[in-house]
Amino acid sequence: MVQHSGDDYLTAAMGSSPPRPQMKRSTPHMLVAALVFLVLLFVAGAAVTVHHKDRRPISPSTSPAAAEKITLSRKMLRDKRAEAPAASSDGGGRSEPLPRGIVQGESNLEMVSMVSDPEHGRQKASRSLLAIPVGIKNKAAVDKLVSKFHAEEFALMLFHYDGAVEQWGDLEWHGRAVHVAAAGQTKWWFAKRFLHPDVVAEYDYVFLWDEDVEVDAFDPARYLAIVRREGLEVSQPALARGSEIHHGITARQTVAGGGGEGGDVHRRFYRRARPRCDEGSTAPPCTGWVEMMVPVFSRAAWRCTWGMVQNDLVHGWGLDYKLGYCAQGDRTMKVGVVDSEYVMHRGIPSLGGGGGWSASAGRIAVRRRSFAEMQIFNRRWKEAVAADASWADPYPETAAA
Repeated sequence: MVQHSGDDYLTAAMGSSPPRPQMKRSTPHMLVAALVFLVLLFVAGAAVTVHHKDRRPISPSTSPAAAEKITLSRKMLRDKRAEAPAASSDGGGRSEPLPRGIVQGESNLEMVSMVSDPEHGRQKASRSLLAIPVGIKNKAAVDKLVSKFHAEEFALMLFHYDGAVEQWGDLEWHGRAVHVAAAGQTKWWFAKRFLHPDVVAEYDYVFLWDEDVEVDAFDPARYLAIVRREGLEVSQPALARGSEIHHGITARQTVAGGGGEGGDVHRRFYRRARPRCDEGSTAPPCTGWVEMMVPVFSRAAWRCTWGMVQNDLVHGWGLDYKLGYCAQGDRTMKVGVVDSEYVMHRGIPSLGGGGGWSASAGRIAVRRRSFAEMQIFNRRWKEAVAADASWADPYPETAAA
């Protein structure tokens, strides 16, 4: 009998086993590749760890050293993001959200039809703008005033401080006016909010007038011809005899009157009275000065003036002494009063009757606030000058006065 070992039975049961693989000897190239792989794996794990730590909140229990490490990693990531160039469509690094050609940063107050051809129905903007605060009680005077400013040359905007808008609908020019209503607000409140320089940028001149003005001797076209010829950036028509006049420089002057320059315009005032103005006077209101009831601004002068109007100081007191800074040059030459085109300023109080007061008490309250605003404006001016070391006052004598 043939005897078989245990291994023989195992082999018979499982079948013949495959040959065992032989271990290959490692080469230097394989060792280098494995080492590089391990290094890359370590760096990737460190990057993931830093990113994970950056998102981890700093808890109160975190040690100061760990908190500093987390903060540093966050700062490094932020700096890397800041260094990345902004996405742009032209590859030049621009970051504007819109293409340049579609942006219209300026506007106007022209009426636009809702049904006409938008391409062929476009109208050229009027050359200048007349803006007036109005109340229904002065409707007849306003109608006479506005009728002097023809639609071909002037856009029209009315500020209704009494809220009454519908009552003006029977006037011929009503349809071409932009009407803005806000009860109890002043001319400068309206102007600051609705005459932004970018909105009125298409107009050569802005007439920001009071409503209590008679214009029998005034022609807007002749007035602007004189303003352009004389190079006036800030101007006003002279006030006729009988007007309410606060400063002598605004009164109509002639050579015969003993105080004017002669011709169509005067820029100085010579009178040894209050305020004292003589040959040596170079500051407002003796020169380079207009009052605030009928000012006319060039486009550039209005942009400057609008920036100077304070949001919360609604009466504008104090502005008249600073308008020369907006004259785009020497205020003694670019600010003037036009004598040949003059108006009558009636000086009718328009505000102050509300709030449960009598008309006289309300008017006193308005004057008190106006004076307080002038003091605030002057204080703000001084503070702004002191804070802006890069600004040099071209009229230092004004501050001294």
